[in-house]
Amino acid sequence: QVQLVESGGGLVQTGGSLRLSCAASGRTFSSYAMGWFRQAPGKEREFVAAISCNNDRTYYADSVKGRFTISRDNAKNTVAVQMNNLKPEDTAVYYCARESAPYGSGRGPFNSWGQGTQVTVSS
Repeated sequence: QVQLVESGGGLVQTGGSLRLSCAASGRTFSSYAMGWFRQAPGKEREFVAAISCNNDRTYYADSVKGRFTISRDNAKNTVAVQMNNLKPEDTAVYYCARESAPYGSGRGPFNSWGQGTQVTVSS
């Protein structure tokens, strides 16, 4: 079973930037699409971004398009999301996730999750 460990969360002011990273265990990282999700207090978990296993496709929620960029390094078993121009509504716990089946499109479903990292954007 894959282990996913997120890092990089924190407190930032409106308009600031953060880069979240996720390190994955195991030797099959490059075979799976990866994604980022977030959950704000009192809300359902929502999709943020995803990337295909070989980096040729990315997907973004409308709310983050143009501000967030997802990337991966298959040699290092890591996936990251660069978050720019952060807004208070981006405040949430951010989760890294792995798609359930190998060589998928990145559109899900996702069934392996990290523990999450808190992002707080102050106004």
